Amino acid sequence: MSSPRASIPKPSRARSAPAARVRIIAGQWKRTPLSVVDLPGLRPTPDRVRETLFNWIAHLREDALAGALALDLFAGTGALGFECASRGAKRVVLVENAGAAVAALNELRTRLDAQAVEVWPLDAQRALLRCRDLALRFDLVFLDPPFREGWLERVMPAAAELLAPGGLMYVECERALLEDEPLCAGLQIVRKDKAGQVFYHLLRRQADQNKGETTPC
Repeated sequence: MSSPRASIPKPSRARSAPAARVRIIAGQWKRTPLSVVDLPGLRPTPDRVRETLFNWIAHLREDALAGALALDLFAGTGALGFECASRGAKRVVLVENAGAAVAALNELRTRLDAQAVEVWPLDAQRALLRCRDLALRFDLVFLDPPFREGWLERVMPAAAELLAPGGLMYVECERALLEDEPLCAGLQIVRKDKAGQVFYHLLRRQADQNKGETTPC
């Protein structure tokens, strides 16, 4: 991981996508619409994909999202993070460095009085450094970076280190991940699917052999 003083490229949202209607699916803010800021390449995770994802999580976590700590490293509209908070997560960190998106996230947080949600206006790599310095560990980490810019290679290994034992990582990208590739070291792919040209995966941190930790089912 680079030092905080290193020059870090900002994510470039090079591909444009049509604006989508996005809403919170379940929980205390069910059906709340989310603003989709006009940013090149912003790809809100569709409602049906999020519904599938949170069904997966509910099957893998005994208490679903109650009391969970979550990190969304490329927050965009905040659809994933606010969905977590709506369903009972204890703390949700949204990381986003596009000014218009940050403003929209903060406006929604205020409107919903979402006290469990924090908005960090940072580059993803700087946010990872901050999490490491604060010794934070998350039950859920969401990675939905801009496509074809090498962001997974830059952030996924460090993000995996922030997972609590048995923690889950959601990855949305332009190709199918393979369990034996270096990016997935220490992680097990437990669910995966495809929607159009988008591949999405749910991975779980494997047992830490050195510390004798076990991964709950």
